[in-house]
Amino acid sequence: MVFLGNTGTMGVPFETVLAAAQSNAPWASATLWREYAPSVVGFARGRGSRDPEDLASEVFLTVFGTLSTFIGTESEFRSYLFSIAYRRLVDELRQRSRRGESVQWEPENDLRSEPSAEVVSDLRSSDESVLALFDILPVDQRNVMVLRIVSDLTIEQIAEVLDKSPGAVKSLQKRALDALRKKVSTKPYPFRPMERLPV
Repeated sequence: MVFLGNTGTMGVPFETVLAAAQSNAPWASATLWREYAPSVVGFARGRGSRDPEDLASEVFLTVFGTLSTFIGTESEFRSYLFSIAYRRLVDELRQRSRRGESVQWEPENDLRSEPSAEVVSDLRSSDESVLALFDILPVDQRNVMVLRIVSDLTIEQIAEVLDKSPGAVKSLQKRALDALRKKVSTKPYPFRPMERLPV
């Protein structure tokens, strides 16, 4: 992978950025943050973190604190990064389940009221509705799908993050996709009449 360097030119290889970050070069640490933080935030949001940006900050504090001991390729760095993100998320979810949650009431989040047709239509087409589909999946399948789709990790990287074999990850992904296909095929599609229009 090639990054933008501190001069704003293309062509800085990952190994160079990593070595500079391990030597505490601010530009290199900032480059790693810009490159990977959005994926970590997306993963945390997709798995239900209450504050995905805060979780990503905690992950990078840990990464930068231990970076001097890391040896590996860009792919191995992604696995390392998401292993830390996964552990932080598990910690957050455990704390919330122990403490229970108190959420401030907001009318738009009140499940007792029926949303308008416009709101339903907007939800169906939003990223949140896609992520909400993952909520029907068991936890292992949900983890695999969020890491695969939101964080764009390979099967091998996901296997490392979740401490599973690549075969187990493939099996979880297949079961998740089968479950999602069944769920989506039974939901009414808001634009179905348009399918009958001539091309």
